[in-house]
Amino acid sequence: MAKKAVHFGAGNIGRGFVACFLHEAGYSVVFADVVDALVDSLNSKPSYNVVELGTHGTTQKTITNYVAINSRTEEAKLIDEIASADIVTCSVGPRILQFIAPVIAKGIAKRSLEQTPLAVIACENMINNTANLAGHIKDPKNTPAESLVDHDKKVIYANSAVDRIVPDKKGEPTLDVQLEKFYEWVVESTPFNKAGVAQPEIPAIHWVDNLDPYIERKLYTVNTSHATAAYYGYNRGKATIHEAMADPSIRDSVAAAISETAAFIVKKHGVSKDEQEAYKNKILDRISNPNLDDSVKRVGREPLRKLGRHERLIGPAASLAEESMETSALLAAAEMAFRFQNVDGDKESAELAKIMSEKSADEVVSQVTGLEASHPLYSKVKAVVEKVQADGRD
Repeated sequence: MAKKAVHFGAGNIGRGFVACFLHEAGYSVVFADVVDALVDSLNSKPSYNVVELGTHGTTQKTITNYVAINSRTEEAKLIDEIASADIVTCSVGPRILQFIAPVIAKGIAKRSLEQTPLAVIACENMINNTANLAGHIKDPKNTPAESLVDHDKKVIYANSAVDRIVPDKKGEPTLDVQLEKFYEWVVESTPFNKAGVAQPEIPAIHWVDNLDPYIERKLYTVNTSHATAAYYGYNRGKATIHEAMADPSIRDSVAAAISETAAFIVKKHGVSKDEQEAYKNKILDRISNPNLDDSVKRVGREPLRKLGRHERLIGPAASLAEESMETSALLAAAEMAFRFQNVDGDKESAELAKIMSEKSADEVVSQVTGLEASHPLYSKVKAVVEKVQADGRD
């Protein structure tokens, strides 16, 4: 019997990263999305191409054996697909997980106990991505008590860490996706081992017992460096990440920020300094790839989320401050993020501008970063906010 995967989010990451590897592993892919034009386009074309951009050339893969469902208007059909699928994945963004949870819950409820448990793996850029989705699915309004009794016999939730840069696509919209050649898809094996169920056979996945070091290494190196380059680049009039990284002063600022996060990763996870230094340098080279040509506006979007308590700038800085370790480069990057205001096409940047202009520095730090007034990083972030607010009044 053919293997089937349901993937929520038919955007560039969904088509180019997750679905590509599911296809290569022999799965037929059912895309679920709410964009009518995208769903219609997928259903009208038998294939699309994934172009991998390396520093020394490109490679191309052709993706076939898929269909698309409008999750807003074809819920019953989607429930049936989930009920008969082998795996559900998603790349919709952290804030959308709550909206896809109800239909996944209905699909799980319709499954038989005789079926192999459904594997659910979220691919959002966040810590405990699948656990977050599972929380929404198991919410009583989505899974009533009577369905929850057998719920954990029908599904296995596994957190993951994903790493692949998908830049802005130039030209006319197409289904084809361009992304960097490098990738990492790490998934925790423990939930499958505990259930005595075989892991899905997907060669692209690296299975590990402890996901935490991989998640934090990726979030606090790749995402921290990418965001730092974007915010410095935007504030200094650069159009792309490559252009920003070609500026020696910005590259030095990015390197300084992830040198601080490296100290955190080495201390917390016992990674060797040499190993983390090599990883840091590889990331600096990756985001400098001229073939990616990624917009600083795209990478910097959603600054409110990215300034969150457990996100790429405040998260590692808070942990370092708790150990009385250096945080100046991360705070400088955070300052650039607080200056990312009223950027075309980004609602959060407009909301950030409103918060910064209407609220006190204490209120901003509390609302945006989630830091408590007693936290050792709090006063330093407050000083950054006050500086940005003062500049805005000049």
